[in-house]
Amino acid sequence: MTDQLLPPRSDEFRACFDADLAFTNGGSLAVRDFRLDVPSPDLGPGDVGLLLVAHLGLLMVGEVRVSGLRFVAERHKGSRGTVAAQGGEARRGSGVRLVDLTHPVEEGMTTYPGLPGPTLGIHLSREDSMAHYAPGTTFEMATITMVGNTGTYLDAPWHRFVDGTDLAGLPLDRMAALPGLVVDVTGSNRRGVDVAELAALDVEGRAVLLHTGWDRHWRTPAYGAGAPFLTGAAARSLVERGAVLVGIDSVNIDDASPDAGGERPAHTALLGAGIPVLEHLTGLAALPTEGFALHAAPVPVRRFGTFPVRAYAVIPE
Repeated sequence: MTDQLLPPRSDEFRACFDADLAFTNGGSLAVRDFRLDVPSPDLGPGDVGLLLVAHLGLLMVGEVRVSGLRFVAERHKGSRGTVAAQGGEARRGSGVRLVDLTHPVEEGMTTYPGLPGPTLGIHLSREDSMAHYAPGTTFEMATITMVGNTGTYLDAPWHRFVDGTDLAGLPLDRMAALPGLVVDVTGSNRRGVDVAELAALDVEGRAVLLHTGWDRHWRTPAYGAGAPFLTGAAARSLVERGAVLVGIDSVNIDDASPDAGGERPAHTALLGAGIPVLEHLTGLAALPTEGFALHAAPVPVRRFGTFPVRAYAVIPE
């Protein structure tokens, strides 16, 4: 019940209760007539017990028994881990902003013209799972059939070279927590990003992301026609200058047009040097030129050269 002895407030309440806590590694703790900030007077003993654990910062708690629970309309005192944790705002970390750089994968979508889109299916439906679990407990186990070149994906050297490193062999520090650098070439009157456009940039030890703006054509026929790319000379320059990953928000890091003759000089130079290639990025316009970390690690599949990633940037605020 709500204690009416104190002046009522419509927005702030505190819980008053006794509690006994037992720990999984031995020992116990008892509190009596404890007062704790709460977001609402409609919480049950179990909810209040968890708020108490969060407020005290306790670990290895096995059981919490709350008794004598009542609520008072009283100004909050600033209990840790209680009201803020119950609010509607997600806590994504302290002082950072996350930017998603990934195209979602959908049934039948075209990533690269001519390649089949993914097929989604059901291995175990929620209805069929009812026979295996307790009443009211259901699960879905889904299937997906797709080529590795689906959505936003990363190429390992195995993709180009028979003796190259596969996805499982790529060191994690070549795909995650990389200092990023965005090269904005939107508005260029040339399709090929060449050496001169990169010459003034410090690329050593960085993930170099080419922002062409071509992701605006994603899932349209225009995406595969006349797309921007990185020239072979520019790729070799990035290798020589120490880039650790190269990405693009276009259909291919190379010129994939029919008149290009099927050569893939950028793939050859980068993957030959052990530098992963990240293709079909999106959202690069939301990133600063530098001062962010790139994460783009795929599932470590052995004897496989290309697989989708969840690419995202972490930007200090």
